[in-house]
Amino acid sequence: MEAVFNYENFRLAPRFDAEAQSAMLRPNPKLEHALTNSTARGLPSISVLPMAGQYLSILTQLIGAKSVLEVGTLGGYSSICFAEAGAKVTSIEIDPKHRDAAVENVAGLDVEVLLGAALDVLPKLAEEGRQFDLVFIDADMNDQQEQFDWAVKLTRPGGCVFLDDVVASMIKDGHPQEGTESILTQIGRDERVKATLVPTVACHPMAPNPVFNGFVLALVKGH
Repeated sequence: MEAVFNYENFRLAPRFDAEAQSAMLRPNPKLEHALTNSTARGLPSISVLPMAGQYLSILTQLIGAKSVLEVGTLGGYSSICFAEAGAKVTSIEIDPKHRDAAVENVAGLDVEVLLGAALDVLPKLAEEGRQFDLVFIDADMNDQQEQFDWAVKLTRPGGCVFLDDVVASMIKDGHPQEGTESILTQIGRDERVKATLVPTVACHPMAPNPVFNGFVLALVKGH
């Protein structure tokens, strides 16, 4: 068991990540074009990573999600993952340049990309009575609690909310935030959901070393 808890194994993450990508990912021209076109259009290289995208696709199929709300479109990579898994996708993007690229990338799929700030668009969707099976939040980390609250309101009972980059949002300048209140404690008090933190180790081309992060997955019990 000593090897399992050896922190030096953290450095092996790139090896296992590369092996998993080689073994488990199938060629996908739509996703590959989305990355290429996004780069050509000058979008930042911060799309959902391929293995994470595959996770989202599997999650969509596991819960039988037919409607997905996404907060933060960028170039539409994750939108494609959701749509190809059988869901109708509504995605919110604040940057017109990103939205235009995403619209090109998701062409032919059941995806609508709404332009606007999340905290402006989410209340409007609620006013319209929209409900979703799955809400994926991958946007401004400063507004995570407000976005999560609206996500729960917009998710059907028995559906789930996926809040990405939770650990990253709690670390400033390489150190965890001080104090007892955090996004985790706030979600933990929310009686509408049953939630868990899933720690992750990501190997990102923009980072020289493996990155410790994590996401919250919350089951919506009711409103």
